[in-house]
Amino acid sequence: SVALYTRSQAPMAICGTLRRTSSQVSRNLLRNFSSTSNPPSHRNNHQHTHEFLQPNDFVGSWWHSDPPKDPKDAQRRLALLRRDYAKQVKLIRKEYIHEVELMRLEQQRKDDAHREALRLAIEEKKKLKAEAAKLRAQERKAALEEFRQTLLKERTEKLENWRMKEKTKVEKKKEKNKLLRHKSSLWIDEPELAGPSYPLLLYAGFD
Repeated sequence: SVALYTRSQAPMAICGTLRRTSSQVSRNLLRNFSSTSNPPSHRNNHQHTHEFLQPNDFVGSWWHSDPPKDPKDAQRRLALLRRDYAKQVKLIRKEYIHEVELMRLEQQRKDDAHREALRLAIEEKKKLKAEAAKLRAQERKAALEEFRQTLLKERTEKLENWRMKEKTKVEKKKEKNKLLRHKSSLWIDEPELAGPSYPLLLYAGFD
């Protein structure tokens, strides 16, 4: 019965193997087609272009070259290997710390240079702003001085014009009084000068 069962199950197992093989071949074909049709991603490109280091002889060196036969000898070699490994790790860690410190100092130098450039730019901007404000203040002062001189000139001209007008009025009044005196002297006869109306006429002539 076992033989019959095995014989009956054999075609099914072969069919299953063929199905798995065909599905695996299909997946491989699809994967190859997708890799050739689509451009490689950054990760795949990095995996293809990355250069790996050569295998290190340190790993497994305690038994590859001369396998120990005594367990104590193996433990001694392993202890020495661990000690050397600890020394190398310590040295690499020291170099890494030194490189990190150099990177930190370089970044700090760049940050300081950036801050210094920013400070100088701000100072230059403030300086230009102060110079512009000073120039505007000078322009305002010059404009106010020009306006004051204009007002002073107009006031002087008005005062001079008023004086000329007053002088003209006085001269006209003097001329008028002079003319009135002259006319009054022509109107009054000599015999009437001694009369009572002479002071009134004389007074009217001086108004």
